[in-house]
Parts: sequence; C-alpha cells; structure tokens
Amino acid sequence: MNPLYRNDVQGEFPPSYYAATADIPPERPRLEEDIQADLAIIGAGYTGLSTALHAAEKGLNVVVIDAHRAGFGASGRNGGQVGSGWNKDQDWLEARLGRDDARRLWDLTLEAKALTRDLVARFAPDAGYRPGVLHGHWTARGVDDLKAYGDWLAERYEYETEYLDREAVREVCVSDVYQGGLLDWDAGHLHPLRYALGLAKAAEAAGTRIYERTEATSVSERVVVTPRGQITAEHIVIAGNGYLSNINRHVASHVMPINSFIAATEPLGDLAYEVLRKDIAVADDKFVVNYFRLSEDKRLLFGGRENYGVGFPKDIDAALVQRMVKLFPQLRGARIDYSWGGTLGITMTRLPMMARVGRSVLAAGGFSGHGVALTGLAGKILAEAVAGEASRFDLWSSLPVPSFPGGRHLRAPLLTLAMTWYSLRDRLGL
Repeated sequence: MNPLYRNDVQGEFPPSYYAATADIPPERPRLEEDIQADLAIIGAGYTGLSTALHAAEKGLNVVVIDAHRAGFGASGRNGGQVGSGWNKDQDWLEARLGRDDARRLWDLTLEAKALTRDLVARFAPDAGYRPGVLHGHWTARGVDDLKAYGDWLAERYEYETEYLDREAVREVCVSDVYQGGLLDWDAGHLHPLRYALGLAKAAEAAGTRIYERTEATSVSERVVVTPRGQITAEHIVIAGNGYLSNINRHVASHVMPINSFIAATEPLGDLAYEVLRKDIAVADDKFVVNYFRLSEDKRLLFGGRENYGVGFPKDIDAALVQRMVKLFPQLRGARIDYSWGGTLGITMTRLPMMARVGRSVLAAGGFSGHGVALTGLAGKILAEAVAGEASRFDLWSSLPVPSFPGGRHLRAPLLTLAMTWYSLRDRLGL
C-alpha cells in the first residue's frame, strides 16, 4: 500500500506535540487545472520548500505540490536535531573519495548548519533554534573511538567538539548508561514543524505557488500528472523522500521508506532537570538510535524505535517507554501525552542521494534521519542546478549511494532481516 495514505488521513496532520504547538495555516487549494511553470517540485517538505524558495529568489516561476500539506511528512515530525557532518565519518569518506572531495563535502555540511540557522532566524524564529547536540556512547571502547575521532576532526578539519567522560556526561544528561560522549555546540535543535511552515510561507512570499492535497501520480520529461490537472515545466524536482520512493525507477532503487516514532511526556516540571541539565539534544550510538531533547514546556521528546513495513504498529508507546525508562528510570510512571510516527527515506550507505534521473528531472532523498540541516542546503543546490550551475550538485552526487539489493520487491524483506539482526545486537549489548 502507498505509504502516503497507509498511516494518515489525507490532509490531517498527525496527533503530534509539534502539530499541537504550531500555528497551522488554512489548507491551500488543490491543483484543479493544467498549468505551466519553469520548475515543478513534488513534495512540500524541507527539501522541496528550500528548492522552491531559492529558485523563486532567482526569478523562476515555481510550483510545489504535496499529496497532503506543506510540512506534513517527516519534515514536520522528526526529532528536530540539526546535526553535523554526514551519516558516515569523514575518514570513511576520505578513504573512498579522496581528501580534497571529502573536505569539500565536509564544508557543505558546515554551510548546511549555517543556512539552517539563517533560515530559522529569517523565516521561522518561533522554531526556537538552540545550540548543542551530545553524542553519547554506551561502551568504553566506543567512547575511546569517539574521542579519537573528535581529536582527528580538530586536527584535520579544525572542527572543535567537547569531550565528556562518564561523569561529565552525567552532569549534562542524567543517565547511567553513557560511558562518555562528544558535545557539539555547532549542532543544535529546533521545532521542526514550525520551521517547515516558515519555509512554506517564505517560498510563497518569493512567488512560489503551493498546491496541497495534490498527489503526483506520474512523472515524465517536463510533465507531472496529478488527479485533476497536470504541470508542464522545464525542470522537475522529486523531493518526497520516503513518501515518494516509487514514483521514479532510480529513486525506488536507491531510497527506501522506513518508519520512526517519537513520544512526548507530560510536562516534567522540576523533574526535567533530573533528565537534561542543559537545553541540548542527545543522540546515541545504538543501531536503532535513541534521540531526545526537552520541549519548551519541559516535556521529554523521545524517539527510539523503527519498523520496516509500511504500516505503523498499533501500540507506539510501549516500546518507546521501555527504551526511555532504561535510560531514565526516574521517568517511570511519567504520562505520555503524545506519540506519533513518520516515514523517512534511507539509502544503503545512509548517505543522501542527489541525482539526475531524467533530462529535465532531478531528485534528492534518502537523508536517513540526518536531514534537518542537509535538506535546506540540498534545496539550495538543486535550485543552483536548475539555474545552470551544477558544480555543487555534481559534488553531492559523488557520495556513494548504491542501489538496494533484491530489486523493488525483495529489497524490503532483505532490509528487514538485516535491520532485525542489528536491532537484536542492540538489545543484547553486542
């Protein structure tokens, strides 16, 4: 079943903490006629909206369509962490791409964070960007490797992080599980849906037309077909991430949808200080990552489970609470006020795909849970490529993103087997 509709009612935001605390605008119109544009974008999440904003600022006539609402998908549901780097360490990239290209790719990630901060400041100040992400590790060996990598980044890339031993971590994040970590003050966190809504408003102010509840049913050269009209455009960008992995053969073979889940506790009051003592976000080194932060009203927003089928589980809370209490026994009995899921796109290497999938069609996706910062820059680079400057598009496209084995029909069961094994290793502490 199409992941666009399997878990959601069309046009209705999920019952998330984010939707409950965002100023969601009235629904925009559907596309009801045939229209023309310089650029048609499929997907009104961070990537599509940033592409639209930057292309419209260049003077292009831009149209964005979304099967649901702007910010409806992963862009409005995620953990809100504005991370550093790629989903592979820089030494891994250097070994495969060479030092020069790896350095240029690293510089893109620095620009991505700076661009995110700038976009929030200009268009979504209510998203409340805050600096600081702690990467916690469960084992002493992992901490030694993490410290060595932090030292290597400082020496080779002039990038400073703050190493914390077990006791220092506990002064920041009050849990006994982490043996150490790196605190990255150039990373940060924000309210993701408010950020997405701000980008949509900014893109419209720049001249973009956004049509909601308008699904792309097919894409060919210079034509996007929807149920009630089609768009003829000189350029097309596919930016639907996990929700649109089957609209194009190349995208389908390289980007696969999975589901991730978050719960929000009741406001914790003074107990919040016994969970996190700084207004930072935390992610750890589990294969199925635990990620969390405090909301502005002192709830713990905790993500830490995945599933690999199309449908969401009936009980989202139980597994999340189990993981949360393992980290924070002091939260046993805390009420869960919100829980929700979302579909994201992953790739084989967990590096985001950017590709030319037709003479007039570009695509980006597979941000693999690392896209809050990278998607904004992806949109800027896609807009550059549409306008005729493709050097940075080509650099991004050099990231190694092989296709999934097994083809369209076997990739999901093969991935499920692999993910289940790694999840089991997490539970066994291997």
